[in-house]
This record gives sequence, structure tokens and C-alpha cells, in this order.
Amino acid sequence: MVRYLRAISLILSWLPLAPATAGSSLPPAQDLATDARDMQARGTVMLVLFSQAGCRWCERAKNEVLLPLANDPASARRIILREVALDNDAPLNDFAGRRTTHRRFAVEEGVRLTPTLVVYGPDGKRLAEPIVGFRLADFYAEYVHRAVEEGLVRLGSPSRRD
Repeated sequence: MVRYLRAISLILSWLPLAPATAGSSLPPAQDLATDARDMQARGTVMLVLFSQAGCRWCERAKNEVLLPLANDPASARRIILREVALDNDAPLNDFAGRRTTHRRFAVEEGVRLTPTLVVYGPDGKRLAEPIVGFRLADFYAEYVHRAVEEGLVRLGSPSRRD
């Protein structure tokens, strides 16, 4: 009976995490050079989430802030969202069109901690200070919005929340 109660207790302790991992997918970075041409044409910035497997803070950032942002039509007109897995060797073309991997790109960008969010312009340059770590969702969302706004201003695009 004691084993049964422990098993039930363990199962129930994982339930709050279930919504945080379900359907948490941002488009993976594949060809940043092609994305950069699209950004240039549209006057948008790119928000890249550097993540890794098993990072519960990455999942929270995605589920609580980034996926709602990705699903918002007004935001979709202003930003392109991509994810780079720093523990993955998936192929990737960088902003200059050079072949690399997610892992190497993260190293080249100096990203060591996850989650890290970086706002890029079409030239592959950072337009705002990276956001490292995950804070309270309300504050985190505001940090993300401010970084995007700063990027749009530096890019010379209209800075506005629709």
C-alpha cells in the first residue's frame, strides 16, 4: 500500500509540468540567410531562442511567452521567431549563408546558458542585449517586448505594439 501511495504521489507531482511541455515548438533555425532576406524585405527583426533538451525554463519561456507571441498576428508582422538547440548538431545556414550546426552557431554566438533570447537584424547583428534566463512570466514578457522594440528602433522600423 505504501508503494502504491508513493507511486501515485510521484505521478501527481509531475502533472503540473504536463501543460508546460505539450505542443511547445518554435520553428527551428534552418537557413538564417534566407530568413534575413525576408526580414530585410519586411522590415522585421528575428528573435532567436537558444535552448537545450531538458531545460524546463526554456519550456516555460516558450509556453508562457514565445508561443503566444508566435500565434499573435500583430507580432508575426513584426518579428520572426526561431529556435537554436545548443546541444544539437542539426544543420544550419548562418546569416552569411555558411553551413554550420545549431551547436556551433551557439558557440560562435557565445551562448552558454539557456534559455537565452537574442534579437537579430537582417545583417545578423544583435540589436538588443540578450535576455539570459527566465524570470517571472509577466516580467519576462515585458523584457521580450522591450528587446523587440529596441531592435525595431535600431533597425529603423516602426516601433509599435499592435
